Amino acid sequence: MRKVFKLGDFELYWLEGGVFEIDGGSMFGVVPRVLWQKKCPATDDNYVTLADSAILVRTGHENILIETGLGNKLTEKQKKIFRLRREWCIPDELLELGMTREDIDHVILTHCDFDHAAGITMMNGSGEVELTFPRATYYMQRMEWEDVCSPNRRSASSYWPVNFKGLVEGKNLFLVDGEHEVASGIHVERTGGHTRGHQVVRLSSNGRRALHMGDLLPTTAYSNPLWITAYDNFPLDSVAVKEKLLKEVVDENMWLIFYHDPDILACRFDEKGEVIDAFRS
Repeated sequence: MRKVFKLGDFELYWLEGGVFEIDGGSMFGVVPRVLWQKKCPATDDNYVTLADSAILVRTGHENILIETGLGNKLTEKQKKIFRLRREWCIPDELLELGMTREDIDHVILTHCDFDHAAGITMMNGSGEVELTFPRATYYMQRMEWEDVCSPNRRSASSYWPVNFKGLVEGKNLFLVDGEHEVASGIHVERTGGHTRGHQVVRLSSNGRRALHMGDLLPTTAYSNPLWITAYDNFPLDSVAVKEKLLKEVVDENMWLIFYHDPDILACRFDEKGEVIDAFRS
């Protein structure tokens, strides 16, 4: 039986979007390994494990997917480079829940790096690329889409054009300018920091609230606002918005939900950034 996290009237499921390994130094930037390894175990050659667990939210009226996983388009060379440990299989996992790809109404991208956005499209049985969720509306910040269409030298290696094939503004792509209500009780808002157009997702149902901070808070190890990744394009912005959001989370006893954490899928923090209640994989 698949585990479900209840948030008011919402049901949340974490789907297999792939698991890979990445250099620990790149994930923790200037934080010394002697500190971060206490919270995030590493291999002998300094790699850490990241999950890409796409978050399915079933409201009772609509089905929303937050993030899309690694997709099924990686080449064998890319699988070796990214040290792939588990394959993407979101369509199969939807079937286990009695759903199909066509049942997804909305897809929210916090940002468009390949590890979040590659599952927007998939390779079908004929070897052709198609939208994974053909009936869905896809949501991202306008700034993010502008950078996808005209990436700088730093982001070009992570914004892969094949991941966005078939998205058309005004048809199946909704570009957000700041804040927007995707569905009743589900809002997005731009934070910047990790990327120029990075956004977070707020969930609220029947008096219970949760926040998905995307790559501003990839795992529980990043509860210190000063701990950010070397991939953050605007590090001081990341620190400032983390301080603001984490204070709100603690003050209002909100849940945090995670995409990259291989163990803890949702949790609450105390004022010291320690996990006080956890929903585990």
